[in-house]
Amino acid sequence: MTRRTDITPAERLLTVAEAAVMLNTSERFPRRLIEERRIRFVRVGRFVRIPESALREFIAAGLVEPVTVHGQRRAA
Repeated sequence: MTRRTDITPAERLLTVAEAAVMLNTSERFPRRLIEERRIRFVRVGRFVRIPESALREFIAAGLVEPVTVHGQRRAA
């Protein structure tokens, strides 16, 4: 039985340390995301790797667009 994956063979797999650098956080944060299953990850033997696309998806999911209101004045 084959399993479908969204990871291409050419995709870069990041270590937890590299993911932390990309997110500008400590290593504890990506480890927590993995533990809580809030981000996709790959097990390579006993090692854990995070696909670069999974980090991009996580960042995009948390993106908050600015609120712009046209034609209204702020009350003083």
